[in-house]
Amino acid sequence: MRAIVQRVSEARVEVDRQVVGSIGRGFLVLLGVGQGDSEEDLQYMVDKILNLRVFEDDEGKMNLSLLDVEGEMLVVSQFTLYGDCRKGRRPSFSRAAGPELAEPMYNRFVSEVARRGVRVEKGVFGAMMSVFLCNDGPVTLMIDSERSF
Repeated sequence: MRAIVQRVSEARVEVDRQVVGSIGRGFLVLLGVGQGDSEEDLQYMVDKILNLRVFEDDEGKMNLSLLDVEGEMLVVSQFTLYGDCRKGRRPSFSRAAGPELAEPMYNRFVSEVARRGVRVEKGVFGAMMSVFLCNDGPVTLMIDSERSF
């Protein structure tokens, strides 16, 4: 699994100009599922993202996690995170999982985040979406469950 995690003061996602998910302070997570991703990858990503210490403490140091600040999360499916641009001009998405694997993993990720007490919103899997955010910092991180990344 791959994720782009952005610390935000607010974010929302729209489908056909209708808001389908909206959060205040927290993380916007663009989440991609790769071929062969497992429950172990999913748990790794949930644990890593929820416990990233990128929110400022009273001394202004990035020392607090999303859980510590009781932040929210907006999760948007993003298969293009598996786009391979090394050859030619059109990205290859051959390493991205098909929807039959990716959609259940995406929904499971959202459910697991909610199970751990975080208010979580999501986009619509497979839809054309417009994502709006106010990146706080800016803080943007790339995370990959594949250890050789």
